[in-house]
Amino acid sequence: MRKVLIRPILTEKMNNVSEKEGKYGFMVDVKANKIEITKAVKDKFNVDVIDVNTIRYSGKRKTQFTKKGRFEGKKPQYKKAIIKLKEGQTIDLYKEV
Repeated sequence: MRKVLIRPILTEKMNNVSEKEGKYGFMVDVKANKIEITKAVKDKFNVDVIDVNTIRYSGKRKTQFTKKGRFEGKKPQYKKAIIKLKEGQTIDLYKEV
């Protein structure tokens, strides 16, 4: 079984959204669907998930110019999931860090 939830998103913007709207962000496996993400969050944090929104980011090409020449590379693709919980429920992400 693959690991669906990779890590939580702990940014200032995501913290504001989680306080106001009860939404939490996670980096998830690129192949995971919304049903698998919902099940993983329910199992790990013991909360009720109302809604899941996913966003896929493609890998971008990067070029670095140095004295020895040009190096080309690619950043990895990733997927984000924004999860809305039932009203009154929270997830303590900082104890996981």
